[in-house]
Amino acid sequence: MLDQRERYINPYTDFGFKKLFGTAMNKDLLISFLNALLEGKERPITDIHYLNTEHLGEYAGSRSSVFDVYCQADDGSHFIVEMQKGQQYYFKDRTVYYAASVIREQAPKGEWDHRLQDVYTVSILNFTLPESKFPDDSYRHEVVLMDKEYKEVFYDKLTFIYLEMPKFNKTEEELSGLFEKWMFVLKNLYNLFERPVALQERVFENLFKAAEIARFTPEERWIYEESVKRFRDNTNVANFAVEEAEKKGIEKGMAKGMAKGIEKGMAKGLAKGIEKGKAEGKAEEKHENAKKMKELGASIDFIMQVTGLNKEEIEKI
Repeated sequence: MLDQRERYINPYTDFGFKKLFGTAMNKDLLISFLNALLEGKERPITDIHYLNTEHLGEYAGSRSSVFDVYCQADDGSHFIVEMQKGQQYYFKDRTVYYAASVIREQAPKGEWDHRLQDVYTVSILNFTLPESKFPDDSYRHEVVLMDKEYKEVFYDKLTFIYLEMPKFNKTEEELSGLFEKWMFVLKNLYNLFERPVALQERVFENLFKAAEIARFTPEERWIYEESVKRFRDNTNVANFAVEEAEKKGIEKGMAKGMAKGIEKGMAKGLAKGIEKGKAEGKAEEKHENAKKMKELGASIDFIMQVTGLNKEEIEKI
């Protein structure tokens, strides 16, 4: 169950991130975030449309990341935006792989002059990049193809942006500019009980309305609770693995094996997600979920869809 003190959703959860950035009704939030992130871009983004993410990777429930948003801006630029909750050994490789998928799909049938639209991969990280040489207070990293000797940008249509959230520690009073305000919201939203004075822009008014748990339908609330449970389980798995590694003094050469162990544990936790109610399982688990959803006021049809129980079974609970 959710902590009764929580007023706003946690954007680090699967449901939370999709609710804020992955729905057409809230696309103004994504537009504002991207413009703040790319401040200084030749032309601000004024509109976007969402594209299909299925071909870019596996089903989200089988990964430790939340790959929620793939969209195209009105200037033709393509954006991949994801919340990466758990550290992965080949994380950088994966971001390059996804960007390559977007580049490849731009090729039309027939004759083509090979001109490409810009591709941005934005990764919001709930961890710090391993073996990073960046300063401790450097949390935003924009990576492009560059000539090593002359330090000149060689190709500017492929951009990777990594945001190391644990490094952002500014208080409300220290915020300067829209980008820092977005960083503050992403990191602290679920710990807030009201909109901070520093966040008076209209876009944040819309965000806090969209993020308020009390406004959710019973179905949304149930899905969100399941998403929070997965997030907490995965966090505990990752933290436990790190603590055990520190206790045993695992050397760097063992990092790869440790990462695989973490992913395996996280995958097990993810498998118990939203689809848990729909999957074949013990009858007592289905009844427990149905009872919980009835208490939240979910419709019979929704409970039937999630648990697989029939109407008569649900009415008897």
